Amino acid sequence: MKQLLPGIWQWSWFSEEKQLDFNGLFLMVGEHKILVDPPPMTPEASTFIRRSDPVDYIIVTNRDHAREAATYQAEFKCRLQAPEADAAQMDLKPTKTYKDGELLPGGIWVIHLKDQKSPGESALFIQQGRGVLIVGDALIGKPSGAVSMLAAEKYADAVKAKEGLRRLLKYNFESLLVGDGTAILAGGKQQVERLLHV
Repeated sequence: MKQLLPGIWQWSWFSEEKQLDFNGLFLMVGEHKILVDPPPMTPEASTFIRRSDPVDYIIVTNRDHAREAATYQAEFKCRLQAPEADAAQMDLKPTKTYKDGELLPGGIWVIHLKDQKSPGESALFIQQGRGVLIVGDALIGKPSGAVSMLAAEKYADAVKAKEGLRRLLKYNFESLLVGDGTAILAGGKQQVERLLHV
């Protein structure tokens, strides 16, 4: 369990298939304790999170990041929020769905991204410090210190998908926390600009 930023911790589960870390986040924001895109917990993460109980929300950024959300929702008896546009394609029952521009518990803003791998792909923005952006499959933290997109065949139209990411640049963020790969704690926005050739 690694503390990335004040009130934000990350644990990782290595995917042999993707050869990447799948990351879960534990946020303590305001009076809320929130899990984001939780993969299987390491014993250390499990102990740390249980010690900080109760978790009151799980937020899933897209249909493919449901991961262990249903298991932890049952275990922590917490509320689960998922993108409205992906909810019908998920094997879990969100307590509530969210859409673009919504303010979620803990002061987390939803940024819906068009033309991505799934119709509901959303980034989460927290105005903490110099700005924190959390992404699911919109960007992959690979290679370390930089970001990339998924393979072109994952999208209906990879060019449109890349165009859809430009929306992220309207937000001021220093830290970019990724569901897959390695987080960028400083200079995150510059790496997105580099990827998009801005």
